[in-house]
Amino acid sequence: MFSALKSRPGREPTSLLLIMAATFLMAFQDALVKRVSVELPLWQIFVLRSLLVLPALLLFMAWAGRIGSSLPKAPQWPVLRSLCLVSMYVAFYAALPLLPLSLVAATYYTGPLFIALFAALFIGEYLGARSLIAVALGFAGVLIVLQPWGADFTPLTLVPIASAVLYALAAIITRSKCAGDSAAMLSVVLNLTFLVVGGAVSVALEVWQGAVGSLPQYPFLFGSWVSLGAGDWAVLTVLAAANLAIHLALAKAYQSGPSPIVATFDYSYLLFASFWAFLFFAEAPAGSTLLGMLVIASAGGLVILRR
Repeated sequence: MFSALKSRPGREPTSLLLIMAATFLMAFQDALVKRVSVELPLWQIFVLRSLLVLPALLLFMAWAGRIGSSLPKAPQWPVLRSLCLVSMYVAFYAALPLLPLSLVAATYYTGPLFIALFAALFIGEYLGARSLIAVALGFAGVLIVLQPWGADFTPLTLVPIASAVLYALAAIITRSKCAGDSAAMLSVVLNLTFLVVGGAVSVALEVWQGAVGSLPQYPFLFGSWVSLGAGDWAVLTVLAAANLAIHLALAKAYQSGPSPIVATFDYSYLLFASFWAFLFFAEAPAGSTLLGMLVIASAGGLVILRR
């Protein structure tokens, strides 16, 4: 099926299980971040979560004897991948406190469609007529969910589309440039990037506030760090564990299987996001959301049949 990259024989079932586990935990993480967004600034979450993740990662790699052998062969690609993912999270989380989780999730999940397109455009993976129909059908499903023609539509819902593009670029970089790097090392580079970016922005905001005296009234993005209680540390520990599992699974999934096939199962995030939105916020998906998800699932079915 693919003209440039071949999937690793016998690895596709593993990649699909990994992407399902990753999307389940990703939806949980996003719901939890939305819940604590009224209390903790995003940059503090980035820094403290990575400070909890990095020692666990390094201890695991030391125990496995993989630190020296896991160094990336071309460091620029893991760094670029990490910058894409950090920027993706910023765009996604910027909209999360202001919009329903299911709506943000649906907008964001143009990502797998961009993955299929970028895989064909940048790394030569074959995208036939049926796959193109599937991509178009998937976009139609997202439109049904978002209803941009409705009175409740706001341009803010377009912000997660930027995160979708960044996610797709990260996935393509993982598949084409980081296939030989260990998932653990990719996660180390990602968390170092979270740490550096989160720390730099935190310092910049404090300097800005000291010089100007006021910041935009959006504490989640522009607020100062807050004191943490035992409950806050518990939440950060859960976020760190989820983040570690998510990015190990994501990296391994896109290394092991063809991008369009893995991206199809990436859509399971929509179902999991609806589940966690109902559990955390009593948000039941609207009829249009359910219809859109059905259309998106049909698009995924076309890709599977093509395979």
